[in-house]
Amino acid sequence: MSRIVVLGGAESGVGAAVLAKVKGHEVFLSDKGKIADKYIATLKEWDIPYEEGKHTEELILSADEVVKSPGIPGTVPMVQKLRAQGTHIVSEIEFASRYDSAKKICVTGSNGKTTTTSLIYYLLQNAGLNVGLGGNIGKSYAYQVATEHFDYYVLEISSFQLDDVYDFKPDIAIITNITPDHLDRYDHKMENYVAAKFNITKNLTRDDCFIFDSDDDITIGHLDNIILRCKMLPFTQEKEVEQGAFLRDDKIVLRYEDEETNLYLQELALGGKHNIYNSMAAALAAKATGIDNAVIRDSLATFQPIEHRLEPVLSIKDVLYINDSKATNIDSAWYALECQKRPVVWIVGGTDKGNDYSILNDLVREKVKAIVCLGVDNRKIHAAFEDMVGSANITDALSAEEAVRKAAKFAAEGDVVLLSPCCASFDLFKNYEDRGAQFKAAVRNL
Repeated sequence: MSRIVVLGGAESGVGAAVLAKVKGHEVFLSDKGKIADKYIATLKEWDIPYEEGKHTEELILSADEVVKSPGIPGTVPMVQKLRAQGTHIVSEIEFASRYDSAKKICVTGSNGKTTTTSLIYYLLQNAGLNVGLGGNIGKSYAYQVATEHFDYYVLEISSFQLDDVYDFKPDIAIITNITPDHLDRYDHKMENYVAAKFNITKNLTRDDCFIFDSDDDITIGHLDNIILRCKMLPFTQEKEVEQGAFLRDDKIVLRYEDEETNLYLQELALGGKHNIYNSMAAALAAKATGIDNAVIRDSLATFQPIEHRLEPVLSIKDVLYINDSKATNIDSAWYALECQKRPVVWIVGGTDKGNDYSILNDLVREKVKAIVCLGVDNRKIHAAFEDMVGSANITDALSAEEAVRKAAKFAAEGDVVLLSPCCASFDLFKNYEDRGAQFKAAVRNL
């Protein structure tokens, strides 16, 4: 029996602690901050010792192995002390996969991974497969391995979760795209962030599949420097491919092995260029899993948008309010603006991650009539866009309620009020879910 110490007392860490307990390890969980009541209840239910508000060195440094939650950077002193003494540190997904024999479809990327993951899960459910959803979405993967049994998992996996993997191997790995994000965790070096994303492919074999965006220069640039022996399935909107997915006229063409399948764009539930990519990736994963074409067509036609990602909230006086709180970087906001067909009142702002807003200039000029800056420090947004929309059409807000109220004054019949912040949420909100929930509540209270 090993002594397992878990660092971090949220969804990932508590799930790992429960799995360690179920598998007969001695377990201790430590969180430098406060642990939420629901997680404390779970730890007590499973009789797992824990501490919050501190890291007790003698209880942590005595671990045979440490499971580190993805939110904890490798630069924190306790992690550095563990590494200095040679303690093996793994991620939750690495730890859980040791005890899981299910087929795994794993999705990472800078944008689109939550939608793609949710689409694949919906496809597998509609095909009647026994499938779990986890990783960076839904319940902890480790907790599900400990308490449930699935034949398949669809896992959304962040770069942080991929930092500490060694033997973890998907059966189908997907990278939706790679754009600059979270560079503060990677020494502000893009190549380190890209390498973390590509950890999802490191153990793929000839029997596995890698699905990727061949229109994404960063992805292709990295592929040129590594060797993968798995089945390669690109998706593209720019050319035809021998195997994979591409556009022809008004349809997506899937080529998988000796079969060619057509999916008509007008039948897709999700609109916008970015969602064509997401639908391509999900459809290829379904084909590689052996799902029938009729199920793929029906699923892509009936899928409902996920919460906080281009989620329609209400239409009030013919003004549509859209919650895209999950858009925490420039590219996500670009996709959100790109697919709008009506004039936009844009709610943007939060904790800036070194954003270069110039990428959005053309879309803002074309589509945005007014801007509400939702954040503590909005100087960069004013500098970037005030000349485009005019000083009378840009204002600031310090709460979701204030932002919605000011946006409603800018909006006219036929407009869209779009919350697509470009930024992290931590200046005014607990997380992007809290930001989205407060936005929706404010809309309903108009």
